[in-house]
Amino acid sequence: MERISLNNTLPRVFAGHNGIHSEVWLQDVTLQRGKRYLISAESGTGKSSLCSYIYGYRQDYSGLIAFDGSDIGSLSIAQWCDIRLRHIAYLPQDMRLFGELTAMENVELKNRLTGFKSREEIKQLFETMGIADKLDSLAGKLSIGQQQRVAIIRTLCQPCDFILLDEPVSHLDEENNRIVADLITREATSQGAGIIATSVGNHLKMDNATIIHL
Repeated sequence: MERISLNNTLPRVFAGHNGIHSEVWLQDVTLQRGKRYLISAESGTGKSSLCSYIYGYRQDYSGLIAFDGSDIGSLSIAQWCDIRLRHIAYLPQDMRLFGELTAMENVELKNRLTGFKSREEIKQLFETMGIADKLDSLAGKLSIGQQQRVAIIRTLCQPCDFILLDEPVSHLDEENNRIVADLITREATSQGAGIIATSVGNHLKMDNATIIHL
């Protein structure tokens, strides 16, 4: 997948609203593989909705969203499964970890599907993130910031053309923001992938990123 395009797209809940000032909604926007994008938003402007639309979780929008020119509304379940396994790595805002499983078990659930990382590579990611001592801790017992880092590791355990991140550093301090940004950037560069990261304030600290105001 080389590009994600939005053409005159708008969440249906915003239909009829006057004075929508956005660089995404009701615009023509193309996100290119290999590029970095920061989607800067205010609360209530549809940030998480945008991510859900791109990932195929929701279709309550007007206009068009396309992958390489093909309307995503026409994709089959099998096609979506392939996209989510091989083309778009997604970190949802709510992280969706299983609290009764350990941090490592949460990551391994995905990695068993993709076979993308070795166990040693995953352990190295935990080390880089500063949570190597939490491998065998239940996810539900971790702090929110620790959970966020586990979810990011899980996100990176797959091949992809785009890394889609909904508020990836909302619970992290500046130093951990930098560590996460470096790790995500390195992974994206190794795969030639694009990065699309949303934020309502605490931006992922990426260099050379295009800022788009939602």
